[in-house]
Amino acid sequence: MKPAPFRYVAARTLEQALELKAEHGDEARFLAGGQSLVPTMNFRLTQPAMLIDINPLTQLAGVHNGAPGRLRIGALTRYRGLERDPATPRDLPLVHEALPHIAHPQIRNRGTIGGNLAHADPASEMPAIVLALGGRLRAQSVRGERWIAASDFFVGALTTVLDADEMLVEIELPVAAARSGSCFMEVARRRGDFAIVGVACTVRLDQDGRCAEARIGLCNAGETPVFAKDASHSLVGRTIGRSEIDEAAALVQGAIDPGGNIHASKEFQRHLAGVLTARTLAAANGRAQRGQ
Repeated sequence: MKPAPFRYVAARTLEQALELKAEHGDEARFLAGGQSLVPTMNFRLTQPAMLIDINPLTQLAGVHNGAPGRLRIGALTRYRGLERDPATPRDLPLVHEALPHIAHPQIRNRGTIGGNLAHADPASEMPAIVLALGGRLRAQSVRGERWIAASDFFVGALTTVLDADEMLVEIELPVAAARSGSCFMEVARRRGDFAIVGVACTVRLDQDGRCAEARIGLCNAGETPVFAKDASHSLVGRTIGRSEIDEAAALVQGAIDPGGNIHASKEFQRHLAGVLTARTLAAANGRAQRGQ
């Protein structure tokens, strides 16, 4: 199939891109990697009147130091660039572990982290990872800019809090702290398919080996990526063992409302979420104990 007719503009500056978006609002879409947008256009599920190509805006790509202990990732940063960056496994081990699960190499060559997050597919891995890391996102328009907590960014399936004239320009994530560990796992029918369920978790221990912080994010477990708040908080102040892990897994199962599909029933997705939560928590806690 072919997309509906549209006007194409290659933006030469960020200001030009934002002015065009302010002028045309929801009728215009930004084109970055195009790995999510173009297929929906070809099926005519999305029919923008204008495409604003932001690939020439190279200042929106790359990883930079932010506030102490935090990294800023430009929205145009390709997955492949993160995958090949030697700093990713050291500073962002959760992202590093999840990257090979995201689609296929050909898609990661073009797909951008900003485009993926703005697309807000609840079955996608990166939204759940940004939630598990407690990241925040910077949006910009001709009116100015604002920072948005990841927990406030996703409001529905394929829907974010971005206004019609805003562009997601940057993502800020914390660098892995001492005595912390993380883990990502998912189950998919085939390598590169969307996950039936995926779980990302981080654990940080205090000097006595008790949990100082835990965060659990899930993909394909509801209409949005899910931050399992109660399950995460249940671990704080406790030494993580089998009973604590089982309790957190049960809380996750009770908190999510997966949609079910032709590949897995709602009940199986909920069961799988509990199993993966237990496994990722055990792995992340073990890595934190080893200082990884």
